[in-house]
Amino acid sequence: MTIATTPTQLKPSWPFIVVLIVVHMGALFAFLPSNFSWAAVGLAVFLHWVTGGLGITLGWHRMLTHRSFKTPKWLEYFLAFCGSLACEGGVIWWVGLHRNHHLHSDTERDQHNSNKGFWWSHMGWMMYETPAASEVEKLTKDLSSDPVYRFLDDYFFPIQIAFGVLLFLIGGWSFVVWGIFVRLVVVYHCTWFVNSATHKFGYQTYDSDDQSTNCWWVALLTYGEGWHNNHHAFPQSARHGLKWWEIDTTWMMVSLLKTLGLADKVRLPNEQQIATTDS
Repeated sequence: MTIATTPTQLKPSWPFIVVLIVVHMGALFAFLPSNFSWAAVGLAVFLHWVTGGLGITLGWHRMLTHRSFKTPKWLEYFLAFCGSLACEGGVIWWVGLHRNHHLHSDTERDQHNSNKGFWWSHMGWMMYETPAASEVEKLTKDLSSDPVYRFLDDYFFPIQIAFGVLLFLIGGWSFVVWGIFVRLVVVYHCTWFVNSATHKFGYQTYDSDDQSTNCWWVALLTYGEGWHNNHHAFPQSARHGLKWWEIDTTWMMVSLLKTLGLADKVRLPNEQQIATTDS
């Protein structure tokens, strides 16, 4: 099966384009002095960690997509909900497309094939109706049968609207501007750097048959996701930073959950695997 991803052959995804414009324009209101407060900035930083760190990185990526560790169901659902607040699409859609990426990394069937350029892999691919979406259903049978995940997949956008209303009631427009718009813009681009920058900048420790790299500054922005070449070498590993200097704060969170008895079945490559795979 061949999946074409040439922009001229694809239909624009107008809902994404409109949302992207609105979110970025909304973030510009942060430059109005009336919308600034240190409380609002602190809220944005905290929510960046909750939605991008706990939600996307720990929950949607390492826990759900790759099943690198297991938690009690209540915690699994909580982390999945945090990911929904990142407003990066439905959880089933996101997991399915990421699994497709690993199956076909940097080939024509990879929706954000980095061989098509930095812009395409960073965000250009989302501006079109990607054919890879047709693969989501068969790649996410473990999630699609769960009514909680179906709900989060169907209603992630209304959830974000309700969250915005809550922030307005608590702190007014400054909380909405910083806690929703600024935070979403930063979370978006941090996540997208994993698709773009870590297939272009940095170093390769392993021969992973694609362009994936280890990039320290992306790791810093994404709680350890920037050690992307390591991740492509060991996709099911709960730990991405494999060298002592490759700081991986998400792995620290997994370790903490394990210590507290809230995570088990943690998957890691053994020393022999690391040694024999290391180029």
